[in-house]
Amino acid sequence: MTARDQTLARRAFTTVAVVEAVTWTGLLVGMFLKHVTETTEAGVWLFGRLHGGAFLVYCVTTLVAARVLRWSWVVTLLALAASVPPLTTLLFEAVARRRGLLGTPPVRADLVPAP
Repeated sequence: MTARDQTLARRAFTTVAVVEAVTWTGLLVGMFLKHVTETTEAGVWLFGRLHGGAFLVYCVTTLVAARVLRWSWVVTLLALAASVPPLTTLLFEAVARRRGLLGTPPVRADLVPAP
């Protein structure tokens, strides 16, 4: 895969991970409004649909990114599992970025050239 493919996979994965987390948050707020305050079901109605779509897009994007970025099957399964608990896609994305799994090598102070 080319560097451009890796860049596109990284950007798509990061964007979809954020969208999935935002829709999870909206669904949680909607469930609070429906079940705790008993004021409205609109949040669950709207964010349930949005989150369902975001979840499916996240799963497909994860599989594509895993292939393009050459993730191991363990990393791929962890990325897919991150879509289940709320907001864990953000955590996985941050860890993957830090470890260089998103096509960008991790930054290490000892590798920075001296001025």
